[in-house]
Amino acid sequence: MYIPNIYKNENPEEIRSFLKANSFGILVTNKDNQSLATHIPLEFTQKEDGTDILHAHISKANEQVAHLIDGTEVLCIFNGPHSYISSSWYDFEEVPTWNYIAVHVRGVLKILDKEGVWNSIKLLTDKYESGQSAPVRMEDLSEKTMRQINGVIGFEVAIKSIEAAYKLSQNRDDKNHDAIVAQLEANGKSQEIEVAKEMKKQRGDKS
Repeated sequence: MYIPNIYKNENPEEIRSFLKANSFGILVTNKDNQSLATHIPLEFTQKEDGTDILHAHISKANEQVAHLIDGTEVLCIFNGPHSYISSSWYDFEEVPTWNYIAVHVRGVLKILDKEGVWNSIKLLTDKYESGQSAPVRMEDLSEKTMRQINGVIGFEVAIKSIEAAYKLSQNRDDKNHDAIVAQLEANGKSQEIEVAKEMKKQRGDKS
């Protein structure tokens, strides 16, 4: 991913937090000159030995299954908030642009056995059910329901590299930076408000 130095984020903790909060990503593979992509939750976690991994599963009916081979390198793409930035908000002439957060993770794939698939799906379920009023527990599901696991293939990705682009108007002076934030907040759309929050955080504004 092309990232000008001014937009690079190389803070491991910030990136880990981002991956945990924005886990619905895109798994990209390439085999025999065919590229395939699937939109799935790609959950970040650390193994007991401290290795950073992503774990996930896809349907066995998905044609991308043919690409999932132990040792294969894959690309996982994650998007955060993004918004159009109008140059009419500046006090000088300029072209419009786009602010966004995006993270690319490359790693080596490993297919999970039946127990590994169960554990992976349990971690996923527990994470997202924890905020529900009557959370679903995999341990409580019937054998009939749990047979659905037989229809998926689970895998983990041992992370080799991470590239993180946080394009948040770092190239603007304080006056124009503040003007962009104010306009995004005034527009009131959820994506724009989130971009404004990230812009303020990047400048050290805790408000």
